[in-house]
Amino acid sequence: MNGPGTAGQSGTRSLPVVAFQGNPGAYGEIAALHALGSAGICHTGVGTRGFPTFHEVAAAVEGGGADYGVLPVENSLMGAIHQTTDLLAETDLHVVGEVVVRVSHCLMALPGVPLEDIRRVVSQQPALDQCTGLIRQHGWQPVAAHDTAGSAQDLAARGARDEAAIASARAAELYGLHILAREIEDEPFNFTRFLLLSRREPEPSDAPHKTSLVFAVRHTPGFLVETLSELRGLNLSRIESRPRRDRAWSYLIYVDIEGSAHDPKVAQALAGVLRKASYAKIIGSYPRALETVG
Repeated sequence: MNGPGTAGQSGTRSLPVVAFQGNPGAYGEIAALHALGSAGICHTGVGTRGFPTFHEVAAAVEGGGADYGVLPVENSLMGAIHQTTDLLAETDLHVVGEVVVRVSHCLMALPGVPLEDIRRVVSQQPALDQCTGLIRQHGWQPVAAHDTAGSAQDLAARGARDEAAIASARAAELYGLHILAREIEDEPFNFTRFLLLSRREPEPSDAPHKTSLVFAVRHTPGFLVETLSELRGLNLSRIESRPRRDRAWSYLIYVDIEGSAHDPKVAQALAGVLRKASYAKIIGSYPRALETVG
């Protein structure tokens, strides 16, 4: 099963394979390695496989090329990741779990390169944005790349001795780079929440749950408020609107509810939304992450 971006696993297909976006060492891979455990899914090991795009991750799971997939849905500093949000409405996959990754950026270079030789810093744009303090302090030129781990892999391959990359400590280990500084992000509360996708619905569980819902309502005054009122008394951990792709000036509402869809109070509220919405879909009801990884 060793394909592009495969890391940290045997080549046998007997292990469940979790797809992620990016290269080995990406924060998505860290999420993939911990996602089954976070979701309470029994396993004796896990394989991972990276893909260039979010859509290819979903397609791999849909087509059976992977058993699960992880996609980032929101970051504590940057907010919602809209590409994933839009994809959740389009796919038939089920959300069966979540995992929260502590994003801890490292500055890395080729072995033997001192900090004073660095002139440029390469990484994914959000990572550069999250480390602007250190970059400005040293007057380095920021250079945007496709992803964090990919910038580390590319630096190791090119052998540039006046460049550094920003990526995870795992990426430095995988590509033989030396870590010049750890935890270089401007803010320490940097976390990314990933959703675990599967072709199958999750097994029943007594663990604390979240339920994710997307819906649309008629363009009628007060009808959105009336529909949302069906959720009164519930704790909404996330609510967001996104433009519909099939209708101009119409919006989809995404909601995360604390509680299982099988809880009577949550089930009653969902039934109320389903009655009033012009379109509604329960994306998943799944164990919520109780701790962070990474």
